[in-house]
Amino acid sequence: MRTIRENAEAILAGDQPDYYFDFMYSMTLVPDPEELRSPKPKRGGEEVVDEWGVTYQWPEGAQGPQPVARPETLAIPDIQSFAKHLIVPDVYGADWTETKRQADAVDREEKYVAIMSGCGLFERSHTLMGLENALRNYLLSPDKVWELLNIIKDYKIAYLEEAAVNIQPDVVFYHDDWGHKRNVFLPPDIWRKMIKPLHAEIVAKAHELGIFFLHHADCILEPLVMDMVDMGIDAWQGVIAQNDILEIQRVTKGRLAMIGGFDSYRLDTSSTTEADIRAEVRRVIDTYCPAGRFFPGIPNGILYTPGLMSIYLDEMASYGREWALKNPMDKFSDEALRETDYKKDNVSLVCAVA
Repeated sequence: MRTIRENAEAILAGDQPDYYFDFMYSMTLVPDPEELRSPKPKRGGEEVVDEWGVTYQWPEGAQGPQPVARPETLAIPDIQSFAKHLIVPDVYGADWTETKRQADAVDREEKYVAIMSGCGLFERSHTLMGLENALRNYLLSPDKVWELLNIIKDYKIAYLEEAAVNIQPDVVFYHDDWGHKRNVFLPPDIWRKMIKPLHAEIVAKAHELGIFFLHHADCILEPLVMDMVDMGIDAWQGVIAQNDILEIQRVTKGRLAMIGGFDSYRLDTSSTTEADIRAEVRRVIDTYCPAGRFFPGIPNGILYTPGLMSIYLDEMASYGREWALKNPMDKFSDEALRETDYKKDNVSLVCAVA
């Protein structure tokens, strides 16, 4: 019987697993020291300012804290003078004591140790400037935005280096939503010029340090998936059903492991029945697992409607195992999906987290 980590590694390698499941359950996510030292807004409470000078509030009815983008609260009110306003936390001054304690408690033969790196290049830029200002600045002041992004990139790389020194994580769970439910935020040519080369440096640093790069983006990323392959992203977590997942599997040919597929945007409602949840779990597994290197899961990690999550977990546990037993990987021979020798291409990355 494989451990949960060994089962994840089988799926990552394109081999036959004991069961199909959400990769997130193979990780123990230890706290980010930056998050530990930043003040946290309470639901319906007062606004707070984080380590980067970004103001947050948790409105009633929202699922979590949101950046506040009033003119007087913006951390960077004017991109032309951003250096005067920008606050960069001292990455070398973080206290890793609690993070290390939790990492040391993990049996790494059983699970991966994962560290979160929230607010990637794009997300950090728009929390600092406000989303509308950021989108405008990417188009009208690209040189200044490029300067800002390089500073954020340097911080991200230093953070990975510190994480490696202190806990040597197996995985970095890196957040950067490059799109929304219908499309990407930036025109792809702008994204490729501004975000891609710097993000590629962050991914390369993770691999240099022996860290698996797990990119979270619960949004449309279909126009950028080959760029994700180019950058060496190991797995994309947060694949929403609004993407054409079968087409993504066809064009990436196994070179990008994916996690998601469950249509939580449609089903996380009080009108959803038990039968709806079980049918959606089965649809996701039946449709996307035959191509290999696919982990069925909820893109944002949770169903908020009371009662639905337990049904989802029950069906995932039973059908994920049943489907694996009835559908060995060697029965699938669609060359359009499986022609690339991704085992060879990714062997060093799979070994890095083994």
